[in-house]
Amino acid sequence: MRDGRDVLSSVVSSQIALHAPHGGVVPELAARAHLEAISTVVDAALRGLGGGWDDVDAVAVTRGPGLVGCLLVGVLYAQAAAQARALPLVGVSHLAGHVYSAWLADEALEPPFVALLVSGGHTESVLLREHGNAERLASTRDDAAGEAFDKVARLLGLGYPGGPAIQRAAAGGDASRFRLPRTHVPGGFSFSGLKTAVRYTIRDLGASALDGEGVPRDPEVVSALAASFQRSAVSQLVDGLEEAVERTDAGAVAVVGGVAANEALRAAVRQRFSGLSVVVPPLDLCTDNAAMIGAAGWQRLRLRGPDAPGFDADPSLAEFA
Repeated sequence: MRDGRDVLSSVVSSQIALHAPHGGVVPELAARAHLEAISTVVDAALRGLGGGWDDVDAVAVTRGPGLVGCLLVGVLYAQAAAQARALPLVGVSHLAGHVYSAWLADEALEPPFVALLVSGGHTESVLLREHGNAERLASTRDDAAGEAFDKVARLLGLGYPGGPAIQRAAAGGDASRFRLPRTHVPGGFSFSGLKTAVRYTIRDLGASALDGEGVPRDPEVVSALAASFQRSAVSQLVDGLEEAVERTDAGAVAVVGGVAANEALRAAVRQRFSGLSVVVPPLDLCTDNAAMIGAAGWQRLRLRGPDAPGFDADPSLAEFA
């Protein structure tokens, strides 16, 4: 990354195929895969620089939140590299990275702006007041949106990851066939009730309508349930973002995180907030990537300087800038 926004190289090693047979992320497998891949990925990323490590001025690394085994692999590798090269090092919040993915995607976007952060582990609305100063406005009371997509996809036999699978199934489904709740939690989000409603709706179809795994046999039923769930989930997310905009009187909004790749959500946000500046990053910046960590790290280093050597990974870190 040069000057915070100029991405010289971005390399991602996906673990989707590794975890798909298990229907979700297995922490031990994830940490082992991180350990096996990190040197290869860093070497590949450095090919974007003519001088390799000699052209690097500083290092940024995700220190949380997330799975502690995976975080430790990155943090220890980054600390070793920074020490060996006498480079400044900054530990970055994964959540701040998502917020800054919008700043990275649109050169016209500057704070203040409101970001709806929706991923597998987090659903938050955040106000970035200025660089280095962010406030969480609302968060989920139970399941994150991405987690709910994964669980409902499993109930419908659609596989992992749930977000793309639900979107594909919903494309041909009748969203009005099943009445699912559109949860509204003032000052927050909640997806547990919606997920449970899908479970009970499937149960009430009757045993004859289900296969041996408890999944609806009729593809039209699966599509309709996927469409109904997606519509309810998107409605809650957009309503929550609108509440944040009204609270802050923001003139710009962003939708970030893995669930921001959902086409129904992207379209609903653009429609609801057509009078505002709306930024939804391209798909490669919605899912986890190091470019967004570089952008957030560049700002953090500029404003606060390098971190002291030897900092720990923090699996529950809740910082947004």
